[in-house]
Amino acid sequence: MKYSVYVLRSLKDGNLYIGMSKDLNHRIDQHNLGKVISTKRRRPFTLLYTEEYESRIEAAKREKYLKSGPGHKFLKEKLAEVVPITSG
Repeated sequence: MKYSVYVLRSLKDGNLYIGMSKDLNHRIDQHNLGKVISTKRRRPFTLLYTEEYESRIEAAKREKYLKSGPGHKFLKEKLAEVVPITSG
């Protein structure tokens, strides 16, 4: 089974959340049902971006990168191609 690295946007505050999961649909449901402590108060969420990896190690490395300064820059540029990002 593949691992997904994903980016969610909070429809409440507009902020992004970056995570990793083996079962992407289930994990997004957990976020939206308030079962994830770190995102409970920021729901609901919409999925903006995903990448798939064969191993957990690869996915964890990519998640860590996307949470870094250069990773945020990459996401801002990538998401601007698809979704207008508003400052707030």
